[in-house]
Amino acid sequence: MKSLIMLFILLFSTSYLSADVEHNSSKALSHVTVVKDEAETNSSKKSLINKTHPKVSKEEIEKKRKEVALLSKRLEEIDKRLSNDIMYTRYNNHQTYLQLKKTLKEVEEKISKAKIFHHENELPDLKIQEKSLQNQIALLEDFSKPPFEYLTKPQDIKPAPKVDSPFSIFKAFTYIKKLKKESDEYTKEIKSLLSLINTLEEKDKILTSLSKILGDNYRKDLRQEIRRELDEIIASYDIANSTNKVYNKKVQETIHKVTNDIKEQFKKLFNIFLMIIFILLLSFLFKFFAKKTISDNQRYYMAHKVINFTNLALISLVLLFSFLENATYFVTILGFASAGIAIAMKDLFMSLLGWFVIVFGGSFHVGDRIKVYKGGKSYVGDIVDISFLRMTILEDVTLTTYVENRRSGRIVFVPNNYVFTELLANYTHGKIKTVWDGIDVTITFDSNHKKAVHIIKSIVKKYSKGYTDISRKQLNLLRNQYSLKNINVEPRIYTFIEKYGITISCWYMTNSYAALTLRSNISAQIIDELSKEDDIKIAYETHVVNIKRDRELPKDLRDEGEKESLS
Repeated sequence: MKSLIMLFILLFSTSYLSADVEHNSSKALSHVTVVKDEAETNSSKKSLINKTHPKVSKEEIEKKRKEVALLSKRLEEIDKRLSNDIMYTRYNNHQTYLQLKKTLKEVEEKISKAKIFHHENELPDLKIQEKSLQNQIALLEDFSKPPFEYLTKPQDIKPAPKVDSPFSIFKAFTYIKKLKKESDEYTKEIKSLLSLINTLEEKDKILTSLSKILGDNYRKDLRQEIRRELDEIIASYDIANSTNKVYNKKVQETIHKVTNDIKEQFKKLFNIFLMIIFILLLSFLFKFFAKKTISDNQRYYMAHKVINFTNLALISLVLLFSFLENATYFVTILGFASAGIAIAMKDLFMSLLGWFVIVFGGSFHVGDRIKVYKGGKSYVGDIVDISFLRMTILEDVTLTTYVENRRSGRIVFVPNNYVFTELLANYTHGKIKTVWDGIDVTITFDSNHKKAVHIIKSIVKKYSKGYTDISRKQLNLLRNQYSLKNINVEPRIYTFIEKYGITISCWYMTNSYAALTLRSNISAQIIDELSKEDDIKIAYETHVVNIKRDRELPKDLRDEGEKESLS
């Protein structure tokens, strides 16, 4: 019995020594320090007690002291964690805000009573206290709302984007990513709140353990405060956790719906991809057959262009009708807008229409030599490309270059709408690769013109014989396409009386791409052959001046002539 009384006295003395620390601070470190200091100060007393009462062992007292020190250290670590916990800090700030509001209300009531009972001497201090409280409340205004209210009311889920085309897939993925991020953040907040509850429960258990060792009155107010906090936070957690389950369910449903829409669009994309592959395979087959059946390079080039254009048109239609929800509505709108577009972009549409005329009409092909008249000038060259809007020609050295332009080698762009508005001449249309060319030779009136005609005709026949035979065959091939009555392609010689002599005009068939070369060779040969004949003289513009020496000039003219000679 005596030993139990001595143990009770020992515990009571230890509790008494740490009473001031418990009253002034909630930190366990201070309590441990005080306990240690007091234990060292009263060590002699405890030794005396132990000697007087040998039944209370020294080892048991040391064990209790170590247990108190260990629990105090754990309490210190928990307080440190709580001081760094954002949620707990927010909760304490809110509690402080509420306490300040309550105190302010009490001060305001005291001020009202002081004014009623005319206690003027108390008003200045109360006014200062009121002002201080108002300033503190203003600083904590952000914590006026309950700290965990935002967890019980999560953000509304934004409406899911409409995934009606492959272009909206990226938007849908972004929406899902954002939704998952918001859900994860919300769940993380709930877990943080649960972690706070566990920490407070651990702190409550430590304080309870210490109270069992040091007495029931050990930090009783703090234990009651922690339990009150736990009740409030656990209630908020239960609501937040239930809300989180409902919120996550809605999020999963929304994500599932958007994911299904994305899958549908991927299926749609896959079908479109298969259709495009099928179109490309068809175009490859058409190009293969075109290469096998068309021997003419220019015609193969045009066939290749037509196949590419058809590919582009078919793929565009596939994409258009695949991505448009209501193609009929689009066609209606396009019909209303086409009139204004046609007026505003007349030249563009005329060029596109000209492309159809050129390609499907067969008037011009890549490689043809054409002549374009525009603004009083002529341009002769070979077509190197026919696009949707224009033909591209490479200017060559021709008779037109020699006579008119004195420039060549330029790239000339001819809009396709010129087929409707300007004159375009084709030197190599269809199977024809030759054209008529002519050379005029003027001889004097006293020359033997019959002999000259014979010489010139023989020269022309000699040099143009090959082109004459080619032209005859080419024109015969065009009989099925055109009504050709006169296909005489033999060289033609004409004789005309001109101002300065007799003009012999010779015409012959020549290569459309090398007319200037044959013209130069024939001209040189004619000059050489006519120069050998004595009775044939080439005429040119001359003036005959008759001077008679037997007649004197008038005096005034003679004097003027003398002055000019002296000067």
